[in-house]
Amino acid sequence: MANIVYNPFSEFKFDNKTCFLSGAELQSADETIQVFPVWMMQAFNLEDQPFKMLDESMVTYKKLQLPCSCTTSHALEKIELEVEQAMNSGYEAVKDLSHTTLFQWVAKIVYGVVFNEIQAGIRQAVLTGEEMNFSQALVHKFRNLHAMLQSLIVPMEFEHQLPFSIQVFPVNNPENTFMYRDEINTLVFSLRMNDFAIIATLQDNGTHAIYHEDVLAKVKGHVLHPIQFEEICARYFYSAYLFNRLPEYTYMETPQKIYVEPMPLNDFTLKPIFDNWAVKTYGQVLENFWKPWGYLLFEIIKDPEHPMTFITDEQGDFKVVEGLALQ
Repeated sequence: MANIVYNPFSEFKFDNKTCFLSGAELQSADETIQVFPVWMMQAFNLEDQPFKMLDESMVTYKKLQLPCSCTTSHALEKIELEVEQAMNSGYEAVKDLSHTTLFQWVAKIVYGVVFNEIQAGIRQAVLTGEEMNFSQALVHKFRNLHAMLQSLIVPMEFEHQLPFSIQVFPVNNPENTFMYRDEINTLVFSLRMNDFAIIATLQDNGTHAIYHEDVLAKVKGHVLHPIQFEEICARYFYSAYLFNRLPEYTYMETPQKIYVEPMPLNDFTLKPIFDNWAVKTYGQVLENFWKPWGYLLFEIIKDPEHPMTFITDEQGDFKVVEGLALQ
């Protein structure tokens, strides 16, 4: 009997009676898990902190939950413990985690947010009596993210290349730092805590690592000042917006495992994979990421040919940032 990929998007099934990941029918309303790990919420006092939804409404972190069967919950607990131990240990342990493990951990959080957003959209549609307007491109992305997350509960092999790109950096963060960001439309995620930071692009077939290879080469082997990581973050979040492909994947379901193969990103149009980089738009993104340090757009793009950067000095070498507050 072949392993099967469960697809909740075929019938748009996002109730609380069905396991979010396996599609198994639940026995009780108590079969739920938190979207954000309990250990993380407790470590940074997040449980009652506000979390902004896409419709601008606010919920608390602990209100973000997923209906989840015991079998799925056990699989998640195993990976949660592995990641918790690594993250509490620090950068060296986190960078030694497999990229697939980090993907599964990140994807569960991002898809968990997506699931809660969809439920909120369904409730709103019922209240207004209008049909829920849902982009088919987003359905395509979320369906693939959900399918790949099932690597937690069914044997799955990513063939030829990983569908995602994950970078782990050592960062000189101040104590008690917790900085989480996601952009579910473009499936990019960042986290900064303890002595490390992570950026993940969850459906790009590794292209962002190639697109940003120059800056990644510059910072390699260096401990970053937080402002340097936030600059890299701004570059990634902006380039995720410029990424103009909708990746396709084939799923071969066999009795042994499910084989996932990314289809080539080049298409018949011969268009570049990324749209043109606009310095002013990038500057606006960077201004937002640099808010803790108060740099404004006009300072950042005063020289449009050479926007402000803390990654490199005037000679193009890695810049050691001194005398700037850690935020």
